[in-house]
Amino acid sequence: MSEEPAERGERVAKLIARAGLCSRREAEQWIADGRVAVAGKRIATPAALVADPATIRVDGKPLALAERPRLWRYHKPRGLICTHRDPAGRPTVFDRLPPDLPRVVSIGRLDLASEGLLLLTNDGALARKLEHPANGWVRRYRVRAFGAIDDAAIAALGAGITVEGVRYGPIRLAIDRRQGDNIWLTVSLAEGKNREVRRALDHVGLTVNRLIRLAYGPFQLGQLPKNAVAEVPGKVLAEQLGAPRPAPLRPRPSRGHADAHRRR
Repeated sequence: MSEEPAERGERVAKLIARAGLCSRREAEQWIADGRVAVAGKRIATPAALVADPATIRVDGKPLALAERPRLWRYHKPRGLICTHRDPAGRPTVFDRLPPDLPRVVSIGRLDLASEGLLLLTNDGALARKLEHPANGWVRRYRVRAFGAIDDAAIAALGAGITVEGVRYGPIRLAIDRRQGDNIWLTVSLAEGKNREVRRALDHVGLTVNRLIRLAYGPFQLGQLPKNAVAEVPGKVLAEQLGAPRPAPLRPRPSRGHADAHRRR
């Protein structure tokens, strides 16, 4: 065990999380509680570097070998939160997953009132990689909102806006149809900051009352039923992770009211 150069090993909390026992934060707490030993000795810091995961014991039991990175598509319904535990006792995504699924984390989040595609993985490093804006993957949403929007607002969103000190990158918006006082939109963005769609649209006078994520990069919701889970084949995952990075969304001028209206 060492706490010196990174080539001497990996952080013990990272190895525990990768094995699927818990999150990295939970692993750090387990270490603080004295539940983790390396080479027969309890450790006190999650920064300890371990070259051989086989020397790690949690509650006296050897650490299981990490599985290969896996990815699942999940159709999240409204009314669930994307956290493993909720102090308020609200139902979570993880309460509804099949019991035979290994421990997974979500890639990004959907808030309580949002629905649609949520990606799940058993590998924390993969989750961080797919969440990072640098990968340029576009998130696409179907949105119903109350209110009206004009070409100037569409152009402003496409150029990126600042709301209450938070800078949002380009958001592409197309009007699909109107339904009474509501409007259906297709919204695309490449960052996915917390509640970005709701806050950005509220800023231009639209109140979102339904939000469905249709796609996250190359992965689609498709016809997946609500609350269903489908694993992404390993070959597909490898192909997508090795594919060239797609071009990011860039600001573009509005081409007029007619071009802003797109029919499905």
